[in-house]
Amino acid sequence: MFLLARLIIAALGGLSVSAYAEENVLNLYSARHYQTDEALYADFTKQTGIRINRIEGKEDELLERIKNEGANSPADVFLTVDAARLAKAHELGLFAPVSSKVLDSRVPAHLRTEDWYAFSTRARVIVYNKASVRAEDVRNYEDLGNPKLKGKFCSRSGSHPYNLSLMASVIANQGEAKAEELARGMVANFARAPKGGDTDQIKAVAAGECGVAISNTYYLARMLRSTKSEDQKTMEKVGIVWPNQATTGTHINVSGGGMLRTAPHKAAAVKFLEYLASDSAQGYFADGNNEWPVVESVKVANPALDAMGKFKADKLPVKNLAMYQAKAQIIFDRVGFK
Repeated sequence: MFLLARLIIAALGGLSVSAYAEENVLNLYSARHYQTDEALYADFTKQTGIRINRIEGKEDELLERIKNEGANSPADVFLTVDAARLAKAHELGLFAPVSSKVLDSRVPAHLRTEDWYAFSTRARVIVYNKASVRAEDVRNYEDLGNPKLKGKFCSRSGSHPYNLSLMASVIANQGEAKAEELARGMVANFARAPKGGDTDQIKAVAAGECGVAISNTYYLARMLRSTKSEDQKTMEKVGIVWPNQATTGTHINVSGGGMLRTAPHKAAAVKFLEYLASDSAQGYFADGNNEWPVVESVKVANPALDAMGKFKADKLPVKNLAMYQAKAQIIFDRVGFK
């Protein structure tokens, strides 16, 4: 009997050690593909002792994987870029609400929802050729539909989440009629059919193929910090405008994430999300990856972001961007913004 008791105690002790070891792990599914994030994850492990197992992939692939894994999914946290993609995870019922005074106090209300949080932002700005377009002619997004820019506007695909989120913000702020009017004007002003990414638009503006385009600040900051002579020459030829400073403010999009409903390591997941809102993590987003921190008290030490200057950001709740995504796509389809 004494031997049996000792064996039971030993077994229970083994279980507690095993349970502790399991809690010291975080399984992260991430659609962020930035080398600078390595420092972010290493710092979290250093601070907490929690090891991160990471799987990276495209947003839709990771969401499909989580959905197919169901209750057996090892994933604790899902991270991605763009409010629409985060909203899709919510619509699929993949996120779980998180109760955290830390997150609620540090992440502004318009940059969080009931089950996911934004941890960094990028602004969608107007880029123009200094030799062919005047800055005063492109002060607002609405100016992109002005006939005076006919044959001068370049853009990536209208179906890309960046453009859908921008149009969703126009719908939310001004209504569907104004949004469609802008979309029709943009199509009428195309210098070429939509193609490429934001960096391609910046280069096309610098080369004179286009007079004006829109880009996320992340790409502009990356080129401003580049040591390549061709990137430096490109940035000398283009100007940057913060749109709608006298009205709603410049549209911003987000990078963020949430804890998954089936997360096996919920305590570790909450710690990780809280860490992403910490001063050190917010500094990594800004200084390492050219994104703006969501925590307003964090100081940015990024020369490219500093060079672009301060701006008034649109305070539209991020969940509203997702709310109008479908309507934005319908409008783009209707006006031929492919």
